[in-house]
Order: sequence, then structure tokens, then C-alpha cells
Amino acid sequence: MIKKIFSYFIPIKIYETKSVLSKSIEVTWANGELVLDSENANYSYGSLQRILRLGLKNIGYEKIVAMNHILILGVAGGSVIKTLVEEIKYKGKITGVEIDAEIIKIANAYFKLDQVKNLEIVIDDAFEFVLKTQNKYDLILIDVFQDTTMPNFLFEDFFIKRTCFLLQRKGFILFNTMILNETQNIRNKKYVSEFYNPQFQIKTIPRVEIHNELILIEKLEP
Repeated sequence: MIKKIFSYFIPIKIYETKSVLSKSIEVTWANGELVLDSENANYSYGSLQRILRLGLKNIGYEKIVAMNHILILGVAGGSVIKTLVEEIKYKGKITGVEIDAEIIKIANAYFKLDQVKNLEIVIDDAFEFVLKTQNKYDLILIDVFQDTTMPNFLFEDFFIKRTCFLLQRKGFILFNTMILNETQNIRNKKYVSEFYNPQFQIKTIPRVEIHNELILIEKLEP
């Protein structure tokens, strides 16, 4: 409790480790809440939770509650899962895909992710999982980072088409991106401008928490 109080004045790191995939994984008290960070980015809770909450609000909580199956690519500490279950009261199935098993251990230990009953965690690469899965989803949330770096496959045509194929009718893709320079800004504009499918509608929610841009794709009525 003392650390929580002092964290309103200065961040207090309580755990630090590294994994095969991450140079640094830190659990910190910041502004009265536990957050999970990499070396240069917020991985869960804190600003990331605010970013993804805004994206979910743009979809509409009432639509989300009525969904049957949600896929999350990039779990980290699971803050968006907590938003879905605790704030939105979503009771359908959640499948979370995370490549770094060490991060899931931390999420279970510090953020009680393993207590979410309607959650299934799969340790796998997001690209590989998307290739293999036979399921269809009402919402696919893409939040895949290695520190501040986004893998190139996320912006490739094949991956875009495959994730769209995995959507149920009237489903959504919520894609969290980071823009730190003009090259990445151009990358996002290219992604949106070249996205064409009469079955889908695409829009952006720019400059969320300064550096993030959300891309929202909706599958329309046939």
C-alpha cells in the first residue's frame, strides 16, 4: 500500500526480468496502479489500457457484450482482457495468443490473468496462429509489439486478408499501431489507402496517447 501511494509521486519498480524475446520486462507501480513495461514501451495497463479501451468504445460495448468469441493477438499483461471482462462484462470466449511465455507467467503472478475463467491462452506466434486456426471470430484485436517495434507481417497483404477472412459477419478488427516517425506515418497511410474490399469499412483513430493510432475494420452486412 505504501508503494502504491508513493507511486503517485514517482514510479516504483517491483520486478524486473528478461526473456528470450524481451531485453527487459518490468512490473512497476505508477500513479497508483501496477503496469507492465518493456524497455521503451508500456505493454499493459497504464496508457495501453486507455488506448485499447477507446478502440472498444468506438466499436460499442453493447455490440461487444453480444459477441461469442474474441481473439487477441498479443496478450502481454492482459489489460484489454481485464477491460473486456471487468468493465464491459463480456462473458463469451476469449482466446489470447502470446509468443512470450515469460510474460504470461508475470501476467498470472502480478495481474491474476489465470483467474479469468472465459480465457484460453495460447503460446504461439501471431502469424502462425492466424494461419492455423479454424475458428471464426467476432472481434480480432491486434496488439503485437517487440518493445516499440511492430513486425512487418502485420502490414502485409496476406495477413490482412487472412484476418479479414477469420471474421464473422458484422465482426471487427481493432489494430493498435505505433507511429514514432514519418516512415511509420506513411506506412499507416498506405495500409489504409490500399485497403479495399467492398465487404469491409476501415477508419483510423489517430494520435491516441500521442504515438498510437488505432485502425478499425468492420465487416459489413453481406
